[in-house]
Amino acid sequence: MTATTAVDLSTRYCGLDLPHPFVAGASVLSDSLDGIRRLEDAGAAAIVLPSLFEEQLRQEQLATVHEMEVHDEGFAEALSFFPDPPDLTLGAERYLERLAAAKAAVDVPVIASLNGVTDAGWLDHARELEEAGADALELNVYFVATDPEESGQAVDDRVVGIARHVKGAVAIPVAVKLSPYYSSVAHLAARLDGAGVDGLVLFNRFFQPDIDIGALEMVSRLKLSDPSELPLRLAWLGILYGRVRATMAVTGGVHGVEDGVKAIMSGASAIQTVSALLTRGPKHLTALRQGLADWLAEREYRSLAQMKGSMSLLRCPDPSAYQRQNYMRLLQDWRP
Repeated sequence: MTATTAVDLSTRYCGLDLPHPFVAGASVLSDSLDGIRRLEDAGAAAIVLPSLFEEQLRQEQLATVHEMEVHDEGFAEALSFFPDPPDLTLGAERYLERLAAAKAAVDVPVIASLNGVTDAGWLDHARELEEAGADALELNVYFVATDPEESGQAVDDRVVGIARHVKGAVAIPVAVKLSPYYSSVAHLAARLDGAGVDGLVLFNRFFQPDIDIGALEMVSRLKLSDPSELPLRLAWLGILYGRVRATMAVTGGVHGVEDGVKAIMSGASAIQTVSALLTRGPKHLTALRQGLADWLAEREYRSLAQMKGSMSLLRCPDPSAYQRQNYMRLLQDWRP
């Protein structure tokens, strides 16, 4: 049998029916209409736009208000030249225009990404993104808990509260992009599931600062992911599969077909690729999709669903691989 006619690669992620699991994650490639069209032409099942950051909008508002205050001291008529601060949309308007243009330019689902700070920011912008045509919304909860007075419970409560409020404000599907640095990822995932989220994205990558010891300053460098980051994601996909209703996407570490196979076997419904596309170009999506179809056909799978979750904690032949005794065995069996 041929891979293209016999293997069903379709999957359902975050309330969206997709022809296959490979999704173009948020990156500079999805930050322009040309890039978005190239991703669709290469076969992306869906496209995630870069995040709309609330801080960026607030800074732009403050800068514009400052310019208004500087100029209004020149002459009274200048007051009529500027809108009132509450009417400013600035960066949000540009993002919404880009989202609407992307929806008009491609036929695949377009997922908006939002990184808020305040409750009002999360809710207001979520509604605007829905009205602009987003097929789904990814909440990019990028928060580093640096306050020693804030408990892990308080951090979790904030994330769950954001998700619950946004879910109550919009009708489109909502996914939450998490990091692995919570006290209990499994418990937080279960709480988010209870809040009604449609998808979980594992995992966000924190950009960690380095030190320039010559200049005595902190520096930040963007390091693309590589397959060595995948095992952490496989572990949590496998632990959560079958225990939460929300469908899961993996991001970080999937560069080749075998990486994708491992993610699906662990329980992923979708695979967000970023670094692999930045290094190899959008056409790598075509190779990933065809490679996955060929891999499944060669092993006589008839659908992606048949393989999904087959190596999760609930279904794998050796569940101890996820548990404490495997850690003990690895330490005891290691030899130099």
